[in-house]
Amino acid sequence: MKTVIKLAVTDFKLIFRSPSLRGFLVLPILLYVLIVWFVPGLVEKYDFLTPYLPVFLVIGVIENTQTFCFISSMVLIDEKETEVARLYGVVPLTHIQYLFSRMLIPFLFTVLLNVGLLAVQPFYPIHWVANLTISLLTACVVPVYVLGINALVKNRMEGLIYIKAFNIVVLVPVAAFFLPLHFSPAFGIFPTHWIFQSIANVTAGLPIVGVITIGSTYFLLLLIFVSKAFLKKHFI
Repeated sequence: MKTVIKLAVTDFKLIFRSPSLRGFLVLPILLYVLIVWFVPGLVEKYDFLTPYLPVFLVIGVIENTQTFCFISSMVLIDEKETEVARLYGVVPLTHIQYLFSRMLIPFLFTVLLNVGLLAVQPFYPIHWVANLTISLLTACVVPVYVLGINALVKNRMEGLIYIKAFNIVVLVPVAAFFLPLHFSPAFGIFPTHWIFQSIANVTAGLPIVGVITIGSTYFLLLLIFVSKAFLKKHFI
């Protein structure tokens, strides 16, 4: 376990070696500013935006995942290009331990970022249990995103193209808010739909247990799939 934690910390330190990656750490701060100060002022000035507050909130929560989605994706892609990744084949870790070490800190930081955002947002009272549950589900985007991209791309150029595509895909389910209710299930194929739906439910005072259960199961299946694809390309 000590080796896993040590590798996780070392992986996290790589972020601070590149100015371009460090710059992305500003994104959560900007999101907090927008949700806590800018959006309330905007809604106060234009009250017709009030029904769309859940949309602002879900976009903020999803965008909070993009910081470490991008950073971790680029770190792994860079290691592939520089052939540093080959060294991990001789590290005394199982494949599960290796994946855990690379995704642990990005996952935990994303959980904390969204727990904080949902706690300080001024629109809805969200119980801490619902807050933590939604934040844990939302953070699942990070390993699925990062391992999925790295199972597909060969270099940084390809990586940037896929990252742009994935950034669009994660936000597609927001369209469900602007369509009749019976169209909502059609977006269930997108894993982030279940995050959006959980926030829509909690802001409307509806139960989220069923949505969280479906979403968690879906993310788990996706994580198993992309993990196998990633390991097959890198180690097998």
